[in-house]
Amino acid sequence: MKQLLQRIKRWLASLSFRTGVVVLLCCIPFYIASFAQMALPISAQAKGILWVVLFGLAKTCQYGGITILGVEGMRRLKAWWKRKKN
Repeated sequence: MKQLLQRIKRWLASLSFRTGVVVLLCCIPFYIASFAQMALPISAQAKGILWVVLFGLAKTCQYGGITILGVEGMRRLKAWWKRKKN
């Protein structure tokens, strides 16, 4: 199991910076959808299931994007964000 996780992590880290940013940005619509679905006129049970699925997808995209970017990619992203703010 540990070898499988290491293989997956190595594969994700081999993807490009741009791919990491796109995957990281994909978490935003999932977060919005996970809370916006509360306004739908459906049962509470269905809302709970939808919330778990959508929130799980958001977290998966978030952690997947961070894994793809890695430490150096996160530094690049933070530096870009600081330059854009100023």
